[in-house]
Amino acid sequence: MVDVVVVGLVCRDIVVAVEELPASGSVPVRTRIETLGGAANQAVAARQLGLSAGLVGVVGHDAAADLVLDRARRDGIDVSAVVRRAGATTPLVVGVVEADATHRLLEHVPAEALLTPADVRAGAPLLGAARAVVADLQQPDDAVAETVRLGAAAGALVVLDGAPEDPDALADVWDGVSVLRADDDEIAAYVGSVPEGTDAVADAARELVAGGPDVVALGAGSAGNVVAWHGGVRLFPRLGADPVDATGGGDAFVAGLLRALLDGADPETAGWWASAAAALTVTRLGGRPDLDAATVAREAARAAGR
Repeated sequence: MVDVVVVGLVCRDIVVAVEELPASGSVPVRTRIETLGGAANQAVAARQLGLSAGLVGVVGHDAAADLVLDRARRDGIDVSAVVRRAGATTPLVVGVVEADATHRLLEHVPAEALLTPADVRAGAPLLGAARAVVADLQQPDDAVAETVRLGAAAGALVVLDGAPEDPDALADVWDGVSVLRADDDEIAAYVGSVPEGTDAVADAARELVAGGPDVVALGAGSAGNVVAWHGGVRLFPRLGADPVDATGGGDAFVAGLLRALLDGADPETAGWWASAAAALTVTRLGGRPDLDAATVAREAARAAGR
């Protein structure tokens, strides 16, 4: 049995910090970080929060794949279901972060490094042993749909993170989704329009819960995140100081939410866990989290009681 299996992008991350990007020309790099990245950061965060974790994804037959798979193994992540695709180049994401926390992502994700339904089916032994399955919607819709089918058939808590390219692509598997997480700019894929203001986001979250998932977490801009469940909805404000780099906040949010839900916590408590995990992650450069369950639990309890 594995607690969390993340199905999605496995990539090499390079993060560079600069004072300010010029209109043209060069600029000195103050800090440089190279590590495992993509949706794999959700698996990293899950491990840091005391859960066992595995990955289903695609890398190439290149030196970058050796680096990211070695890093994942050292993080204690099961990579037995990661496909090493002959002729493929391992995806690369370059993050550029300015001193004011403005960040830009340069992504090279070749088509051959995306998951296919067959790749997902090849990971069925790992998916079938999972308590929770996270489907990264940066992958093709048919691979996401196959992930939901297999996860739901195994009785796992199935999490969708993001939005599909085709709003109707997941209609046949929607009943298998337990948790939905979407950022501000992804909500329209599910409700048909962009909600304006936190009340509208809350209405969208209620609508989505009424139509399927047990828990829905939607981005609400600078106000934070709205989490809805059967019988309740709440705005969870952003916690902590202004972020140094917001890149990894969403992945940490999902991991915190899952840790609490898998422990049997109610959705409101899980929302505080998610918010605390995100707040602790964005205080440092790069998307890679640096979490521990005791600190997240303490910060979540403090925020809930304030």
